[in-house]
Amino acid sequence: MSLKNKRLEVMRFLEKDVDALIQKYLIPVDKIWQPSDFLPDSEGDNFFNEVTEIRELAKELPYDFWVVLVGDMITEEALPTYESWLMDVEGVDQVDTNPWGKWVRQWTGEENRHGDVLNKYLYLSGRVNMREIEITTQHLITDGFDIGTDRDPYKNFVYTSFQELATYVSHNRVAKLAKAKGNKQLAKMCRIISGDEMRHHNAYSEFVERIFKVDPSQMMLAFQYMMKQKIVMPAQFLRESGDKIGTAFEEFSNTAQRIGVYTSLDYVDILDKLVKRWEIDKITNLSDEAEKARDYLIALPARMMRLADRMKVPENSFQFKWVEPATK
Repeated sequence: MSLKNKRLEVMRFLEKDVDALIQKYLIPVDKIWQPSDFLPDSEGDNFFNEVTEIRELAKELPYDFWVVLVGDMITEEALPTYESWLMDVEGVDQVDTNPWGKWVRQWTGEENRHGDVLNKYLYLSGRVNMREIEITTQHLITDGFDIGTDRDPYKNFVYTSFQELATYVSHNRVAKLAKAKGNKQLAKMCRIISGDEMRHHNAYSEFVERIFKVDPSQMMLAFQYMMKQKIVMPAQFLRESGDKIGTAFEEFSNTAQRIGVYTSLDYVDILDKLVKRWEIDKITNLSDEAEKARDYLIALPARMMRLADRMKVPENSFQFKWVEPATK
């Protein structure tokens, strides 16, 4: 049996569990939070006072903070790309009767609220150039992305397990920075987004755990493959108006690292957490090739930590078109 057919067989075998996993990890629409819960009520008499408060509190937040918040929002707003990618994974289908397609649609519905609430907040804050942000967002969706997984569900679930935890870290750190500056409402907003990301991380991690039980060798090799090529961020093609694909991403990453929102040490820590969560050292019935992959994965966090410790981040802020210069 080919690898493609084997993966499809495993995905179909696991279909019976997806509805239970949806109930375990996703929240019904009528019970989950909505963006309007955290934003001024446009129907209320106090709307303009609430907007004024947002704008006053926004003045206390520094330039690099706004760059990271904008970059996080744009990443969330590129959701159409992520949904279309996941809908094309082997074993996932658009039809209503396909449990994996149902998962992707409901996961997308939850994720959609993140970019929505951050976009509205940024618009009301008065601290950013929304038109430049909108251009960057449209570019990111138009340019697409390539996370190196092809249509392989094993590789895709490794990616989403990693990436959901990375976005948890980023939004949670932004929440802490906002709270330290006295912006409790923004902190609460980012914190609840991070809670969604953690739930999603736990879900995708359980998908991987279930695959390890039925196809351990190929799951191990898929994990190794993803870590050898490195997990690329979904906004890797980020660019501003008039620039080439990807030109803004490195500076955005430098900014996030400079203020401690998401760093190379976090990357290594997430890898280490996945190795431990999936109990890579205890998995049995592996092929010789998969045993070597296991050895590689167990040793990888320590190797990467030595490299991460040597990384240098530029001290000066890059001037993005999204945010007014720090001196203004």
